[in-house]
Amino acid sequence: MAAQNLATRRRARFHPLAVREVRPLTPDSIEVAFAVPPGLHGDYDYAPGQYVALRTRLASPDGLELRRSYSICQPPEPGELRIAIKRDVGGRFSTWALEQLAPGMTLDVMSPQGTFTTDLAAAEGRHFAAIAAGSGVTPVMALVRAVLGGTERARFSLVYTNRTSLEVMFLEELADLKDRYRQRLALHHVLTREERTSRLLSGRIDAERLDGILAALVRPADVDEWFLCGPLDLVELCRARLTGAGVAREAIRFELFTTGRPEHPMPAVAGRAPDPAVGVDAATVRFTLDGRTSTVVMPQPAVESVLNAALRVRADVPFACTGGVCGTCRARLREGSVRMAENFALEPDELEAGYVLTCQSHPTSPAIVVDYDA
Repeated sequence: MAAQNLATRRRARFHPLAVREVRPLTPDSIEVAFAVPPGLHGDYDYAPGQYVALRTRLASPDGLELRRSYSICQPPEPGELRIAIKRDVGGRFSTWALEQLAPGMTLDVMSPQGTFTTDLAAAEGRHFAAIAAGSGVTPVMALVRAVLGGTERARFSLVYTNRTSLEVMFLEELADLKDRYRQRLALHHVLTREERTSRLLSGRIDAERLDGILAALVRPADVDEWFLCGPLDLVELCRARLTGAGVAREAIRFELFTTGRPEHPMPAVAGRAPDPAVGVDAATVRFTLDGRTSTVVMPQPAVESVLNAALRVRADVPFACTGGVCGTCRARLREGSVRMAENFALEPDELEAGYVLTCQSHPTSPAIVVDYDA
């Protein structure tokens, strides 16, 4: 399947999907396959590199609804969807998934989203490169498989960093791909807590090591398109070094599922605060979703986000990470003004067109109008 137009984002919708298979990848990660029934094939077609969000309500005293985003790790295949889940320290959802998720169980799975992809129709003869850390290799796996399997001359270079060899996800699959595409896949494993033969591939990727990698292993001038997926500090370092080396901004794609910033924690779900008495600083939000317009008053717009307020009157408002990372809650600001606390998802052209992340938006005018259908 050709990649979707990168400017196109469809509305996120959840459907219950049955777990077909759960396969261990490492001691702390699994691959999960969902069965997609024929009637939903159109809802779950996707481009390599996209992600889905999972939604469930764990059995616990607080009955908290959890949503987590995970990348799809295989090229498009009708009838099946495969993701990878790695245990997060203290992560309720990932811990539950690794310990209890089993074939036959059902989870709510969001339709695929994301622009961390490429136009496969134009991939022939191009050189792609990726720098990934830990579970950040998941969307890259889909890209590598799709690009190399769908072309005869395209090349892919992957720099993949982990702490130890035991933590390398898709280790066997990567080795198989290397054997299959010896002349077209360059694979460089960087281990931070294990010594490798090459000093360049041993230790954390800091500015000095990255400069060495870009000078000796993957030269920016030889690459047509870059993909970065990992913690925020690594992604920001790579973007800065690549742009400094003359790589155009539009040739660098990056994906984050967490900011890694303790001062900006990402809550499990958007809050659903009760409506207290309305004060003089209140703001009115009118929003359109699926052709229906709703209105909600925000008594404390500087504290509560537009998403939080909208969820109090419409439970179907789309969101996944609530940290300004995934872009699921994206909407166009039609009237009024807002302040966005964070933005790791919207591109400059989207901002210029008036799009905002409602999970990070706080009204700065007495009334705003946003459109989720735009």
